[in-house]
Amino acid sequence: MTTEPRWLDDEEQRTWRSFLMASRLLFDRLEQDLKQDTDLSFAYYEILTRLSEAPGRSMRMADLAAACVFDRSRLSHAIDRLARDGWVRRVPSPSAPRGQLAELTDEGMEKVRQAARNHVEQVRSLLFDRLTREQQTALRELSEALATGIIDKAKLMSLGWPSR
Repeated sequence: MTTEPRWLDDEEQRTWRSFLMASRLLFDRLEQDLKQDTDLSFAYYEILTRLSEAPGRSMRMADLAAACVFDRSRLSHAIDRLARDGWVRRVPSPSAPRGQLAELTDEGMEKVRQAARNHVEQVRSLLFDRLTREQQTALRELSEALATGIIDKAKLMSLGWPSR
């Protein structure tokens, strides 16, 4: 027995398309600006930022992959590229014999600082300056609801999402 798809009504379709367009425009613009200003992709910037915020500017590769929502293969490729540029290095994990840490170098920290100046201003002007404080709260709550509908709350919290 085949069930009929639950088609979107007109209002749901408008909401979906608006969300999709806004998301794509925002991330495309942020990516474009990062590339133009610092020759970094959004993904590489995310890795460098996560490492810059981690204790000792290093993280286990598996934890970094989870925090960036990357599969391990994608992260490994990105770390290789960032290591070639001198911004990250791989070091053996003292707690796991076969594990590795990704560690941000001083040059990588400088790259994050350079990129963050314009990136934060872009995020502010493209997103936060366009929303009231109440809309910002609503956006955060909606984003958390969507994310927890996709992956479980415990996993989200392990990625650094706030608990409520």
